[in-house]
Amino acid sequence: MFYLKKIAVALLVASPCAVLAQFTISGKVKNKQNSETVAGAVISIENTYAATTSKSDGSYEIKKLSEGKYVVHASLLGFQKYTDTVQLTADKVLDIELTESSVLMDAVIVSSTRAGDKSAMAYSSVSKEQIAEQNLGVDLPYLLNQQQSVVTTSDAGAGVGYTGIRIRGVDATRVNVTINGIPVNDAESQGTFWVNMPDLASSIDNIQIQRGVGTSTNGAGAFGGSLNIETAKLNPKGYAEYNTSYGSFNTFKNTVNVGSGLINDKFAVDARLSKITSDGFIDRGASDLKSYYLSGAYYGKKTIVKFITFSGQEETYQSWYGIPQSRLKGDTEGMNNYIINNGLDAEEAYNLLNSNSRTYNYYTYSNQVDHYKQDYYQLHFSRELNRNWNVNAALHYTKGKGYYEEYKKNQSFSSYGLDNVITGNDTLTSTNLIRRRWLDNDFYGTTFSLNYNNHKKISAVIGGGYNRYWGLHFGEVIWAQFASNGALNHKYYNDTADKTDFNIYVKANYQATDKLNVFADIQYRTINYSFLGFSSQLINIQQTASLNFINPKVGVNYDINPNASVYASYSVGNKEPSRDDYTQSTPESRPKHETLNDIEAGYKQNTKNAMWTVNVYHMDYKNQLVLTGEINDVGAYNRANVAKSYRQGIEGAFGIRLLKNLNWEMNATFSQNKIENFAEYVDDYDNGGQQKITYSETDIAFSPNLIAGNTFTFEPVKNLKFSFISKYVSEQYLDNTSTDTRKLDAFFVNDLRINYSFKTKYIRSIGITLAINNLFSEQYESNGYTWGYIYGGQRIVENFYYPQAGINYLAGLTFKF
Repeated sequence: MFYLKKIAVALLVASPCAVLAQFTISGKVKNKQNSETVAGAVISIENTYAATTSKSDGSYEIKKLSEGKYVVHASLLGFQKYTDTVQLTADKVLDIELTESSVLMDAVIVSSTRAGDKSAMAYSSVSKEQIAEQNLGVDLPYLLNQQQSVVTTSDAGAGVGYTGIRIRGVDATRVNVTINGIPVNDAESQGTFWVNMPDLASSIDNIQIQRGVGTSTNGAGAFGGSLNIETAKLNPKGYAEYNTSYGSFNTFKNTVNVGSGLINDKFAVDARLSKITSDGFIDRGASDLKSYYLSGAYYGKKTIVKFITFSGQEETYQSWYGIPQSRLKGDTEGMNNYIINNGLDAEEAYNLLNSNSRTYNYYTYSNQVDHYKQDYYQLHFSRELNRNWNVNAALHYTKGKGYYEEYKKNQSFSSYGLDNVITGNDTLTSTNLIRRRWLDNDFYGTTFSLNYNNHKKISAVIGGGYNRYWGLHFGEVIWAQFASNGALNHKYYNDTADKTDFNIYVKANYQATDKLNVFADIQYRTINYSFLGFSSQLINIQQTASLNFINPKVGVNYDINPNASVYASYSVGNKEPSRDDYTQSTPESRPKHETLNDIEAGYKQNTKNAMWTVNVYHMDYKNQLVLTGEINDVGAYNRANVAKSYRQGIEGAFGIRLLKNLNWEMNATFSQNKIENFAEYVDDYDNGGQQKITYSETDIAFSPNLIAGNTFTFEPVKNLKFSFISKYVSEQYLDNTSTDTRKLDAFFVNDLRINYSFKTKYIRSIGITLAINNLFSEQYESNGYTWGYIYGGQRIVENFYYPQAGINYLAGLTFKF
């Protein structure tokens, strides 16, 4: 209620501006070459929230502008950007003539997979400039932390290394990610590992974040959101750029970007080289990340051929284990109980009892690392067939290979296919050892789209993709205290997986009237997955799973006036289970696929000094997969389907110019996230088996009821900007029981960022950035997990948390030539 009062006061303060806004800029948008009117052009006024789109007859108008000087921009795919300056003292007729671009523009590559203004979807966009302002070495999820309905987390506590992102409480395995329309989610786990793409942000032009099911795209099903990333676009002029930053936890980033500009009006090359290192907030939570980006392109008037390759190599010390609650709270009695209950040896107990409560790391072995390299290759072809038709096609290949290394104590020989060791009269059945678990995979395929736009009433896309994944999973023992009959690098398991994914979709927008637009989208997706899993006799055998999905979507958008519109949509999404759901079950216990019915409705309005949006949603799940604690028929704690669950809420965002140089932007999501009937299974060590506990209307794990972001931006002089940034996330539960003793507390984090840039005679621009994160040193945990059992007649619960760093800083310099 307090926030709502503040919003109301701000709107009242701003209202006199609206009363004084008496003038209108209007006119028609035309093609300069043939004088035809142009529909769909975006007309905006610099340094304001005022924007509109030209209608089917090319007309547009922007109302309620006060007297003064304005810079007007107009843009549309296939045309050069238009800019003009207008001195407004009365209503102004400004006819805009757009010049056709001399080369086909990069945006055609991603146009088929993106939501447009008329798509009736909830989405937001992040520009290259917004990314650059905060890009000091942290992973991409942290650069999106202020976006609507987003919560981020970091295993190492400071945003470098293993990081994650949730949208509307939905985890990364249900967030579809594409780069230039190419699917990125891991084919088996379905998550996206940003640590494998360090400093990708330095090669990104823009990101579209779709919430809910979104539009049809390639790759994994979107069950909470999509991240549609477009990498660097054509820069017509040659450039060179060097970025360096340093900060807390010995975090160090160096990046070099260079580009040729347009050579002979047809060719361009762009390249980046990056290195990021950090000790991490968590003990030994270090990261050593290297990456590059390279693209070479041919730009013709009607054709683009573009080759892109980028690669990431990471070595991170494992900080996956989390911190036991007793250690986090400094509870000595609890820690001693934990030591006894979990059989910690003297070294492990000493580490637990003598570590810092917020930086404890269970792992102490010097090479307890995750080591992985992933190479990406993309070849894009776009061709404008005529004014109304263009075609896109792409080939892609991703190669990933790496391992994580672990020191393991008291491992039974039989678990590694080794014989017991006989020494004299004694038989040893276990040993300490070091193992590596490897993943060696190949992912390749093609995507395609045929696009139609008559620039009046209809735009349509027929698109899709075929992708194949082949993965080799194997483990090696690289050292053992007692070697038994094992050889050097003894391989103790080896299995392969083969997955194909084909989809085809048709989507269209129809401008029924000047105000009403109708959107429709239908996708067919088929998946075939071959893997090593358990038979009904509990023998590991090769199995297959085949699924076929139809995902329809419909929506309407109605323009109330040039500055305001309402929309509504209904979408269906289907998603297959992940690797563990299949491999750790038999065909009889195999879970079903998930289905989501998503209803969205919203209102958008923008004026010169303010903008606001409201979106309401109801996401109804059938057979959502969640952890219940139940042991299945092969002894695995697999996820299980729950018949009915839902997410529903209201998302609001607004921005207002309080003063000419002071902006206030805020977003908030209020939601309910419920499982109608939930059964929890708890291991009973006293009596054997498991106890079943039933609940009704429980909260879905990791789904806060309130997520809010707030940013004040003050620019006292040109090129000097102060940003005060806040993020509030309400409490979240660690499991699906809504139990208060198993939750993450709410947190409220405030950051300060200062950006300043200036020019010199020999350097085009020098930028200075200082980010002070968690300004008030809020002690909070953004992620965790829980497990428990019954022993000695009581319920034992063990919670683990991932604390985030207190006050910390990053400072950066950028030199542009």
